[in-house]
Amino acid sequence: QVHLRESGPGLVKASQTLSLICTVSAGSMTTSGYYWIWIRQPPGKGLEWIGYIDYDGSPTYSPSLKSRASISRDTSKRQFTLQLSSVTPEDTGVYYCARSSRTATMTSPLNDARAWGRGTQVTVSS
Repeated sequence: QVHLRESGPGLVKASQTLSLICTVSAGSMTTSGYYWIWIRQPPGKGLEWIGYIDYDGSPTYSPSLKSRASISRDTSKRQFTLQLSSVTPEDTGVYYCARSSRTATMTSPLNDARAWGRGTQVTVSS
């Protein structure tokens, strides 16, 4: 069973870049069919997918965050990372990493996420 764990600074200043790492406990990130996803939940709001990287290393971003988000991976470390630039207090929330099912179509990334990390709180100070 795979486990995921998010890590990174809990406090970021506005206008800076938020950087988070997701470490995967086992398995290969290049196994065909799996997608590696970043999701967030602002306080008092619903879940929002940020983007994902597929088994070939190609990233896809939510249209609303595409201009500021960047997802990459280091398969040798079993890690994938999120960078979100020019953050504002509206980027405050709990950030999760997740893995999809192996048969995911990713038409709805939130619904396709299966294995989740516990989440990490990120606060953007103004």
